[in-house]
Parts: sequence; structure tokens; C-alpha cells
Amino acid sequence: MSKINTVAIIGGSGNVGAHVTKELIAAGFSVTVLTRQSSTLGFPPGAIVRRIDFNSPEILTKALSGQDAVVSLMAPGGIGEQKKAIDAAIEAGVKRFLPSEFGVNTRTATGAISKALAAKIDITEYLITKSKENPSFTWTGLSTGVFFDWVITKEVAGISIRNKSATIFDSGNELFQTTQLSTVAKAVSGILRHPDKTANTYLSVASFNVSQNGLAKLVGDLLGTSLALTHVKSQQVQEEGEKKLATGDPSCFIKLLQAHNFADGAGHALKLEDSANHLLELPEEDIRVVLEDLLSRFQE
Repeated sequence: MSKINTVAIIGGSGNVGAHVTKELIAAGFSVTVLTRQSSTLGFPPGAIVRRIDFNSPEILTKALSGQDAVVSLMAPGGIGEQKKAIDAAIEAGVKRFLPSEFGVNTRTATGAISKALAAKIDITEYLITKSKENPSFTWTGLSTGVFFDWVITKEVAGISIRNKSATIFDSGNELFQTTQLSTVAKAVSGILRHPDKTANTYLSVASFNVSQNGLAKLVGDLLGTSLALTHVKSQQVQEEGEKKLATGDPSCFIKLLQAHNFADGAGHALKLEDSANHLLELPEEDIRVVLEDLLSRFQE
């Protein structure tokens, strides 16, 4: 497969998008951000910004013409809209499509969380079908686990800096996959820099495998005080998430995600043999150094 030079990013206005856009520009790619006509948000310097009507297949296809790859960073509510982008990408001659994954490994997810992720799973199946029908069109999926930045800023792992407390699931000893946003961006760059080795496959990366107890201890050490711990049963949280899912309540996902990652025996740490860190040339990271930096920025 020929070298990828030009990259279109769809939905690049959020936290993930900003990191990916900056990283790809720094890596030497020509980056075009496609955003809605109504968007007034700014984008990193060096990016070409095109505000288009995504409801028009013709306009979308034209916008993707000349692009070697597409990175989709659509928000959860727009996941289904990716099929339009995939069809337009094929029509435009795009060689690689990265769907909006960047979280739970949807190829191995089962049970209630797989139902919550049904749209993402459907998109990957659609890509598999389309790549078989169009051999010059390829795809790469990427699982990153929980965004490590959000462990602090959004309390995804039950750690509250403001309250100096932690909600621990079961024993708190279960290791889980987690990746810094900056490393997610480096992984995307790595995929595009190694197109032959990453074609038509689903990859997983991680900055760290860490437990809730390990995180709580590290955070407490850095704050100079032990966190107040509250224990909950993961099964109870799982059931609460399933009830919300049954009623269509989107807030179900955080509970399902927590039970999926933190329950004793969950087994969602990234195994060495399943890791694409080396393939994508990701740097070794020191969790204490990274956490100290996150805490300092969060407390500013």
C-alpha cells in the first residue's frame, strides 16, 4: 500500500480531535478537518478547515477527494452517520478509514455493554464488508480502554480529586486498560505511518494497566493524603446500568463501563501479546509522572 500523506478528520472539535489533529500535523501529514456548516469552533493551527453539509453525499464525496485516509471522531450520537462517510470515502478513492472507536474493544465486548456499543459494532462490520467489496479500501479499528486523562477530569475510575475520595468496585485490585489522549493520537499517527501492517485489522493499545487501588494510592501520595474509600459491588452497578439501558437512558454507559473494567475477574487489562504499542512505536510512559502532570493541570 502506498504512503499516506493526506488525512481528513471528521468531528475533530472535541478533546480527542484536538490531540489527533495536532499530532498528525506534527508528524507531517496534511490534515483537513471536516466540520458542520454551523460550527464556530476553532481548530489547531496548520489544519485546513472545511465546513460542509454532511447530509449531501455529493458534497461529502467531493470534500474527501484527494484524501488518502479518513479518521472519524464523531460523537456517540453520530456513530450511525459514519456509514455515509464510509460510502463517500469509497467513492472518493480513500485508501484507509479509521472509525470512531477509541475505547472499549468492541470486537470482544459481550453482554449489556455490547448492546450499548451496538452502533460501533455495526460500523466495524460494515467496514469489513465494504473492504471485501472494494479491495483498495481498507480500515483499522483502535481500542484504547478508558482515557487516562478522564480518570482525573471526569472521575471515570471513581477517583475524586475535589473530594479526596475514591469509589472502589469490589476489591479494587482488577487491572484495566487505559490510555492518555496524547498517546491515542500517537497511535493514530502510527497506524497511518504503517499502512501495510495495520490494514483491515483491529488493534489495541494502552499507556498503562492499572487497578483502582493502585490509582488511589498514587493519587493519595501525590496529594499528600490518603483518599477516603467507599466500596461498592460491581454487580449492583451493572444491574443499574442494565435498567437504564432498557429504558434508553444514555447515562447507562458510564455504569456499564465501570462494571466492565473494574469488576473482580473482568479481565480487561491489555495482554502483552495483544498490544500494538510496539508496532505503532508508542513511547514507554511513567504513570506517576503522567499522573503528577494531570493533577497539576487539573488543580490550576
